[in-house]
Amino acid sequence: MNVSDAEQISGWYESQGWQAAQTIDKADEIVIVTCSVRQTAEDRVYGLINNLSKSKKPKQKIILTGCMLRYPLKWLKEKMPQVDEFRKMNEFKAKDKIRKSKTQTFVPIMEGCNQFCSYCVVPSARGREKSRPFVEIICEVKELAKRGYQEITLLGQNVNSYGKDLKKAKKSFANLLKEIHQVKGIKKISFLTSNPWDLTEEIIEAMKLPKIDHYLHLPVQSGDDKILKKMNRKYTGKQYLELLEKIRKQIPEIKMGTDIIVGFPGENDKQFKNTVDLCKKAKFTKAYVAIYSPRIGTVAFKLKDDVSHQEKKRRWKILDDLINH
Repeated sequence: MNVSDAEQISGWYESQGWQAAQTIDKADEIVIVTCSVRQTAEDRVYGLINNLSKSKKPKQKIILTGCMLRYPLKWLKEKMPQVDEFRKMNEFKAKDKIRKSKTQTFVPIMEGCNQFCSYCVVPSARGREKSRPFVEIICEVKELAKRGYQEITLLGQNVNSYGKDLKKAKKSFANLLKEIHQVKGIKKISFLTSNPWDLTEEIIEAMKLPKIDHYLHLPVQSGDDKILKKMNRKYTGKQYLELLEKIRKQIPEIKMGTDIIVGFPGENDKQFKNTVDLCKKAKFTKAYVAIYSPRIGTVAFKLKDDVSHQEKKRRWKILDDLINH
């Protein structure tokens, strides 16, 4: 999402007559697109701003946008006095993007999330689910195909929910996949990200189409039912594995990726082992394993962060070695 946001910002600047600087020291304005999902992401922002402020030119501006603008403006200004401006992403509306690749690109189809997983800041950072109009997306994809783009990645915090907020009920995510599949010139269609509990039969059926990338990123987060419930994830470990089995029966060549959080409040050794056991059964191709960090504004922030950082790192390494090496 941040890469797509950065392309949108570049497009806005170009529409205003600006050009991209070749290096940071030559830039008149530096825009930092922030992520607030994990504390480490925010910490990198603070470090970057400190480094930039030490060497910036007198008239050079540092502008902050993205998820960190979920915090009160007064707090942001006190925390980062070096920042000259704080702008919301909707201030960078552009008709077109500056896309890095000439053949592959991102197409956002929706923004926000209604699920409220207890560890997640997305509902407060990105707001509630809002789908882009169906026809607007198809027109964009057709235009991209005319310009030579062959691979697109559809983006959303939960693409499975696409269209639920639109008046026309038939404009579902599965229908969107089928419609884009018919666009001449497009050879590969990927999407990120899906929730396990609303990956419907209709979506699985659409995924069989030859242009749809046979890689599915399906975050599990934990393999323990009690931890999943505390996370407000709407499935059990058994149900998740049953879903994988169903998908693999219909699409045997599919590869599966996932997200996992280690060290969630209250996670004991046995519960972590349940996650390890699930991962062994799931046979993921890759996993983004995250060390839990408390996030202000989430339900989990009220829980005691009682797993030591050392233990979190140990659990992280076990899963990373198991899946990614």
